[in-house]
Amino acid sequence: RPAASVRAPPGLASGAFVGSAAGAALLALALRPSGGPAAAEEVDLADLERRVANLEVEAGRGLHSAFVFIKPHAVYGKVKELAKQKFAESGIYVVSEGVIPAEVIDEKQLIDTHYGAIAAKAVKLKPESLTVQPKAQEAFQKAFGLSWSDALKKGLVFNAMDGAAKLGISPAELNPKWNLLKKDVNLLKFGGGFYCGKVHDIFIINGFYMSMRTKFTTPGTCIHYYEVEWNPRELAWADFREKVLGGTDPRTAAPGSLRNAIYRQWQELGLESCPNTGDNGCHASASPFEALAERTNWLGLPLARDYFGKAMLASGVPLAMLKAWCDDPAVNFEGKKQSLFDLLEDLDGAECLKKAAKIAECNK
Repeated sequence: RPAASVRAPPGLASGAFVGSAAGAALLALALRPSGGPAAAEEVDLADLERRVANLEVEAGRGLHSAFVFIKPHAVYGKVKELAKQKFAESGIYVVSEGVIPAEVIDEKQLIDTHYGAIAAKAVKLKPESLTVQPKAQEAFQKAFGLSWSDALKKGLVFNAMDGAAKLGISPAELNPKWNLLKKDVNLLKFGGGFYCGKVHDIFIINGFYMSMRTKFTTPGTCIHYYEVEWNPRELAWADFREKVLGGTDPRTAAPGSLRNAIYRQWQELGLESCPNTGDNGCHASASPFEALAERTNWLGLPLARDYFGKAMLASGVPLAMLKAWCDDPAVNFEGKKQSLFDLLEDLDGAECLKKAAKIAECNK
């Protein structure tokens, strides 16, 4: 876990406290002297476990905790001051904050995990392990006069990271070449977040991702993160995203939101260029579940030790499924395959847990 400064939120019970309290209660019962008044009573472990689970669910329902970070292009003292000011006036407490250097982000592939399937195809997965649907293979054959299987056999297909190395260029230098490609000519869409382009004499998967990645992995830069908490009764998650953080496009984000403020004051704040939809100043978790996934990724906190992870487990989501969900898989729900992250986006903790339990039931 990266080094961080910590400030406990006054008057707000944390999930960690509730979880430890439940554990202490369980231990106290287990260690109760056999000769005491309760010796004659049988301890109903199933009932005790149920009560502990209820406590953990209530912790998840009663607290909102998000992961927020200032993007590398905006890590300046005045931006950090602005962020803390916005948190304070919104009733949001900073539990911890810290810096994660680009070198660590690169080495541990933190940004690749953050961007999920798009990044995995560009950096982690090899082309031969990818599932290319029959229609996409037909389009590949038509566009390039070569079957997908033959291209693989001849070693002509690379993920973006390996493709840049094959071409003898840096990942950042791949982006201008990718931008020259034309849709349905030498650039094909195989599926959602899944593209294949011909660069020189090789085929590259998701070549656009490398420029996104470089923004977080350039040596000497960093992100500045905050773990924040607030009372769900005072601020809905949707309002946290819309009114506190602001929409993706900082130009049209809600007036007074953090992203809009950074956009309007970018020169005064010390930024080198005007923010846009990519470089929009900061990121914040889109749901209580995504916050859990992000704390696990960026801070190395085990799922089962996180207060919302405990709540998800107690709600009926198995640990193996919970781990898989952090990669935003397509899940069965309401008769169709849907993005897990999309299904839970903007929900408050209570509703997120309730819906997650239903989704888990549909996918067991």
